[in-house]
Amino acid sequence: MGERTKARDEEFQHFVAGRWPRLMRTAFLLTGEQHAAEDLVQSTLEQVYVAWRRVGAADEPDAYVRRVMINAHARKHRRRLVEFLAPRDDSGLVREVPDTGDRIAQADDRGVLLKALAQLPPRQREAVVLRYWEDLTESQTAEAMGCSVGAVKSNAAKGIAKLRAIPGLAETVTYGGRK
Repeated sequence: MGERTKARDEEFQHFVAGRWPRLMRTAFLLTGEQHAAEDLVQSTLEQVYVAWRRVGAADEPDAYVRRVMINAHARKHRRRLVEFLAPRDDSGLVREVPDTGDRIAQADDRGVLLKALAQLPPRQREAVVLRYWEDLTESQTAEAMGCSVGAVKSNAAKGIAKLRAIPGLAETVTYGGRK
């Protein structure tokens, strides 16, 4: 293995190690199931590794990786494969330490939120996860989802409206500082 290849592999390993928890969280929120999330992250990283020379040199490699993940999830959903949207048991999940400003992490019952999130259609779930859980801007979310900012606004608004309509959820979680 050449020195450049070795350095590129080490750079990729460092990137993955630093992003793994966040990638797993995003994948879990998209799929709703631990093993499906692991598969999604693995397939995403396989694609990213192949293009790592270009990705590593990009201004925002995280945005590229998010886009690959959203596309991989969308392809799986389009093929109508069975997807477990609500986890039966989250005891095997690695518990993340929430950011101090993470409003969703302040929810009394994350299980209720995850089950509610699983009830959303895929595009609404993607918009809500990226905008409110990953805290991306509307334009970053649009880029990750491969759609317009208007579509992000529409999907996020519809998703939030559906979440707010679920009894007991509005008392548990605040969205974007509003109830």
